[in-house]
Amino acid sequence: MPYDTSFSSTPRPARRRRTLLAAAALGCVCLIAGCGGGGGGGAAQPREGGGGTSSPPSLSPSPAKGGPAARTSSVPPSPSKSANRTVSGPLSGKTVVIDPGHNPRNHEHTREIGRQVDIGTAHKECDTTGTSTDSGYAEAEFTLDVAHRLRALLQAQGAEVVLTYDNDRPYGPCVDERARIGNRAGADAVVSVHADGSAVGNRGFHVILPALVRGGAADTSKIVEPSRELGTRIAGLFVRATGSVPSNYVGGNTGLDTRKDLGGLNLSTVPKVFIECGNMRDPKDAALLTSAGWRQKAAQGIANGISSYLRG
Repeated sequence: MPYDTSFSSTPRPARRRRTLLAAAALGCVCLIAGCGGGGGGGAAQPREGGGGTSSPPSLSPSPAKGGPAARTSSVPPSPSKSANRTVSGPLSGKTVVIDPGHNPRNHEHTREIGRQVDIGTAHKECDTTGTSTDSGYAEAEFTLDVAHRLRALLQAQGAEVVLTYDNDRPYGPCVDERARIGNRAGADAVVSVHADGSAVGNRGFHVILPALVRGGAADTSKIVEPSRELGTRIAGLFVRATGSVPSNYVGGNTGLDTRKDLGGLNLSTVPKVFIECGNMRDPKDAALLTSAGWRQKAAQGIANGISSYLRG
């Protein structure tokens, strides 16, 4: 399903009409941005949060290609919950939960993150290490950096922002706990930030949407539709902000993928999506992901999508 790239503040039209308008919008976006073809081969099957099928060569804090800026440019860590609730803005009264995928120290706690947790329809690992670029820039470092930038942008619009963690624990949280954090916050929107680990030549971003799942502790029936709208808006505005194109190996060039095997989505009771911002194992995508300037654009695109969704 294509994106809704509208910034309009007018009331939302009927959902069926909005879907048709979004399809037309994607055609325009693809003509401008050049949505990629399917030349990347078969789709990878990433683990929870898109860690990819290949293991990272290293998760040690070695410098990323292109210099130390990849690590030193992060917004300084601060408490997970927004401390500034008095800012007035278009998102005042809204709560957004940002879920930075994985944890930079997960690889030091393989037994703990390897234990099985209930995701409603099955059992999966508590968490995974995530992937990295060939030069050693870890996905978990990338996700925290983008999460900090995204938090600042949303707070500036008046939103209350909660992070599922902020480099304040030795590993995790587990995928089921990540879902519960958003649920307990009564979040208006939750976005889990990731980067993929697929084959060289597989490029672009994609947003993962929850499938209709009912089983055990999982019931996504109330969040499927609003999550699709949230994901569609993020995808369209991510294109505008970053110039990136939709994935050429997942989602049929729409930038959207629906999955029922992710506990973070299955167990959510509030609108939630994942975004895989690019493929860390492809050199061209890796050059973007390790650029502080591009990461700011990525955070801006996600923030624009969240704001568009919450403002209607």
